[in-house]
Amino acid sequence: METNLLAFPVSALFVVLIGFVWYNPKVFGTIWMRESGLTKEDLKTGNMLKIFAFTYIFALMISITLLSLTVHQTGALAMVGCVTALDSTLPSYAAFMADYGGAFRTFKHGALHGFGSGLFFAFPVVAINGLLERKSWKYIFIHAGFWTVTLTIMGAIICGWV
Repeated sequence: METNLLAFPVSALFVVLIGFVWYNPKVFGTIWMRESGLTKEDLKTGNMLKIFAFTYIFALMISITLLSLTVHQTGALAMVGCVTALDSTLPSYAAFMADYGGAFRTFKHGALHGFGSGLFFAFPVVAINGLLERKSWKYIFIHAGFWTVTLTIMGAIICGWV
């Protein structure tokens, strides 16, 4: 299974790009600040280079994880051990990949699995944290919506382009 490694940094970049739009005061930024208890002055503090660098690194980690959630052929690869073991695999692996190596490798399929990851993984994680922190449902839905949209786009890029 060939992998386009450029898909990972590109999809990770979308976390930052979508965040710029999503948390903009003209979209959900004003509501998010109010529900978070933050002011514009609060947002001016902190090392922005460090914040965005770590955001991008964490987004890369998410994009690598999305590979196994969006591309079904990674399960077959996991069965043989790793990429370096491909030369010593059984002929059945080669036959499987010949028959199904390109199956469901589309942007649309990746978007479906990215959306599912947002709805069934990110939303519950954000909701649990929000509830424990005594945050409002607006706060929870703003963050969960961000992650659902972002994971949908990231999943599309990874599945369709990797």
